[in-house]
Amino acid sequence: MKRLLAPLLAAFLLAPVFLVASPALAADTLRLALQKTGTASWEIAVIKAFGLDRDAGLTLETTELATPEAGKIALQGGSADLIVSDWLWVARERAQGAKLTLSSYSTGVGAVMTKNPAIRSVADLAGKKLGVSGGPLDKSWLLLKAYALKNGVDLEKSATLVYGAPPLIAQKAQEGEIDAALAFWNFAVDLEGKGFARPIEIAEVEKELGAAGPVVITGYVFDEGFAHAHADALKNFFAIAAKARTLIATDDKAWNIAAQRLGAKDAATLDLYRKRYIAATPKRSVADEARDAAALYNVLAEIGGEKLVGPGKTLPPGTFYAGAP
Repeated sequence: MKRLLAPLLAAFLLAPVFLVASPALAADTLRLALQKTGTASWEIAVIKAFGLDRDAGLTLETTELATPEAGKIALQGGSADLIVSDWLWVARERAQGAKLTLSSYSTGVGAVMTKNPAIRSVADLAGKKLGVSGGPLDKSWLLLKAYALKNGVDLEKSATLVYGAPPLIAQKAQEGEIDAALAFWNFAVDLEGKGFARPIEIAEVEKELGAAGPVVITGYVFDEGFAHAHADALKNFFAIAAKARTLIATDDKAWNIAAQRLGAKDAATLDLYRKRYIAATPKRSVADEARDAAALYNVLAEIGGEKLVGPGKTLPPGTFYAGAP
């Protein structure tokens, strides 16, 4: 009898250990490749600090990168499951046969920044030196150019254009070497903190060119096949990412975790970052976002051509992720 009871007792004692361990073994792993300075990295830091990933049964393996281009390479090379990029790149890839899709993340977009009080509209850029972050095919620049042409202003003929990397353009603006700067989201906030005005918001330009509301610019990008195989994991991840975003907006502890990733900033500039970050939260349906993106795609395809959008003539269906089928 003792010989019979011993293995039964051992099995009974081991059973709770197995049951406790099994959820951890079943945790889904998501590999993220994110720009170190991007706001998505804020959210991951908050997710881990508050244990949201553990509560959702997720293991997040995050690689921090120096540039967005490195993220694209990681995704295409199979070393990452999710990155943050823009819908225009996703659309171009889909037009060329890739099955990438995007889940809306942010409507945050830049602005024309200046300390010249005479610059209040696009017409006032004529005769001025305008710094353009990125190159001639930067989407914000092309939208601004299209908007200017719609208002009878050819910026390529009437303004002196200076193209450069975003940090360089911001620096030239601060040093007074240019009259105005078309700055990316974060550099626009930095310049705003230094007393620069925002006479032309690219978000307003988007509306003038056919958008009904704030248009999602960036999102989490992943492969459709991965989405079908990991639908529940993605759903859980997007849920905790949204919770982290709410915490950053409403909880000072969470905000302090995010703000640490911004480096040395004064309190006023940090407040601006938080304000602009909160304002960039998408609030519309996927259908509305896709409809506005399609309207802007038509503008960009016309003015940027195949060099910008690839072979696609319209926004490819499936560019925006609508959730698991």
